[in-house]
Amino acid sequence: MLSEPNAPPDPSSDSPARFEADYLIESAFPLGEAAEAIAGEQSCGTFVAVPGETAALRARAAARVERIEEIGETAAPSLPGAGAPRGSPARWRHGRLTLSWPLDNIGPSLPNLLATVAGNLFELKQVSGLRLLDLRLPHAFADAYPGPQFGIAGTRRLAGVAGRPLIGTIIKPSVGLDADETAALVATLAEAGIDFIKDDELQSDGAHCPFEQRARAVMRVITAHAERTGRMVMYAFNITGDLDEMRRRHDLVAGLGGTCVMASLNAVGLVGFLALRRHAQLPLHAHRNGWGALSRAPLLGWSFPAWQTVWRLAGADHMHVNGLSNKFSEDDESVASAARACLAPLFAGKPCLAMPVFSSGQTARQAAATWQALGSTDLIHAAGGGIMAHPQGPAAGVASLREAWDAAVAGIPASDYARTHPALAAALEAFR
Repeated sequence: MLSEPNAPPDPSSDSPARFEADYLIESAFPLGEAAEAIAGEQSCGTFVAVPGETAALRARAAARVERIEEIGETAAPSLPGAGAPRGSPARWRHGRLTLSWPLDNIGPSLPNLLATVAGNLFELKQVSGLRLLDLRLPHAFADAYPGPQFGIAGTRRLAGVAGRPLIGTIIKPSVGLDADETAALVATLAEAGIDFIKDDELQSDGAHCPFEQRARAVMRVITAHAERTGRMVMYAFNITGDLDEMRRRHDLVAGLGGTCVMASLNAVGLVGFLALRRHAQLPLHAHRNGWGALSRAPLLGWSFPAWQTVWRLAGADHMHVNGLSNKFSEDDESVASAARACLAPLFAGKPCLAMPVFSSGQTARQAAATWQALGSTDLIHAAGGGIMAHPQGPAAGVASLREAWDAAVAGIPASDYARTHPALAAALEAFR
């Protein structure tokens, strides 16, 4: 059996530090043979023995097969180009595999960790399917990387929200509004009582809505609202760009009194995000757009628990996890597992918790199921149409989500709570 996901390495061990990766594997070869091929390719071996690959070197640097569990088979390979043993009918076996590597191979380096656990192994002919499921890292990584600067507690402090989820939304239309139109929409949402607003990831620095104009216009509205009400709406400005652009945009937002910036992780890359984290004085809202290319094929790529480990350690304060009953292809259990992973500590003494962000087709209807799946209110529940398209207007849309969460946490069915809460009743009727 595999060890528990995200279980920290045993600090009492006297053996040299190692890091581990769990995989789902498919192969026509005996799984042990396929596992050894991966271990060799991703450490000190290659396809033939080479001079210098001594027993002492292998003992020092080789990857190690820790566990293999065969779980079934299929009639055909999941991926093209896979090999099969000569002279025997192919059986495409499925299994779970854990490999470990000496930390001394790479040191506590996240870029080189990726090259090791998620590099050429996906291309080996010995595998017809391979998916990285989880990672366990020694504490040296916690010492080497900052993790979230604000995380859950800092986000709550800046947003002024305690004891419940942050209710949020996304500027829609995604693109097309100019800076003044965006600011006008923000004013409406602020008056409606929203906690959190974000740029759509497609909104950047286009000619129709330049970043600086948008930031200044939006922050004028948010600052005026805060001065009038004492509530500072958190707005995640999309600063995605090259590194110098991201630094300049971050500094502009910070100088205007903003409290959050957003970056698209797959677009800026790990090194770009790490550099942004070192520079940042604001929470980093991490958007995962492009995630489907890494995850949608069941036997290729990454599972979210492994992927989020890297980005939380790199410094993500908030991480998108999709939403229950979403408009995309991801099922609810996968979404819930992603959110739970964000709230699971990575290291003793340095938990690196990130606030999960639920979005995609969200309304008051998903609150109860989200609470049941997560058992926590440490999240941002972002609804676009669920707020803006509420039949009684945006203020009722915001109220309906808060009321739905109040009911969920209290253990009251939403339909019962709606009898005395008109905003929730209208939402349940409108969003069937």
